[in-house]
Amino acid sequence: MTVILATACAIVYGTADFFGGLATRRAQVLSVVTLSQLAGLALILGLLPLLPGVYSDPALAWGLAAGLSGAAGLVLFYRALATGVMSVVAPTTAVTSAALPVVFGLAAGERPRAWALVGVALALGSVLLVSQDKSGGGRGPLASVLVALAAGAGFGGFFILLSMAPHESGLWPLVGARLSSVSMVALLALLTRRALRPGPGSLHIIVAAGVLDMAANVLYLLAQQDGLLSLVAVLVSLYPASTLLLANRVLGERLRPVQLGGVLCALASVALIAVAQPL
Repeated sequence: MTVILATACAIVYGTADFFGGLATRRAQVLSVVTLSQLAGLALILGLLPLLPGVYSDPALAWGLAAGLSGAAGLVLFYRALATGVMSVVAPTTAVTSAALPVVFGLAAGERPRAWALVGVALALGSVLLVSQDKSGGGRGPLASVLVALAAGAGFGGFFILLSMAPHESGLWPLVGARLSSVSMVALLALLTRRALRPGPGSLHIIVAAGVLDMAANVLYLLAQQDGLLSLVAVLVSLYPASTLLLANRVLGERLRPVQLGGVLCALASVALIAVAQPL
């Protein structure tokens, strides 16, 4: 069940990022982030009575901290998507967001089985393969990659901080995370005097991105509560595969053979990690 939840989370995250990338091409980044975060907040408040947990101050506090890290990552990620190639930015962010929780989990004493570690290595390698792209040159693409790396650090921090919340707290950490992220982004928009009005024809895309992002957060929280952080975070980091395939189908971004090889490696890594899980 942990593998199923984490893999589903990756698919939903990738779809959310695709919609977010489309929205940033029609509206200001802060507008996209703020409105999508509000849509996600509405969803989590609606789900709270359906998936109740035990409220506690630590649960809310870890959620608030995770939200700040995730919001910083999201702003940087959407900025990178708006200026770079989607099929490069997403995988670059993913490998960074996966590496940090793996290191943290191993340092905290997690000891996945041997085949699972092989799957982790294959997953990280697949993300690197998927990120191979020779379209464009100069300082612009390099700048977007650097921003994507910083975004990945923010997402990795989100995963780590969220895992610190008590397991019996249910969705309360996500409530705290979304409250802090909305507040942070709204304050940033106020300080920079950016308008939060969505661009023409972008509101429905922004709402879809926010709802899907929160749905993925719920799947991640459920997966992490029953599995090892070092494995769950890696499976979740495979989300660029769905972003990449959607970019290929909808936007016509061409996939190179090495990128297709990366997708196959990602599928193999999921299989290895699943086989290594105890029954």
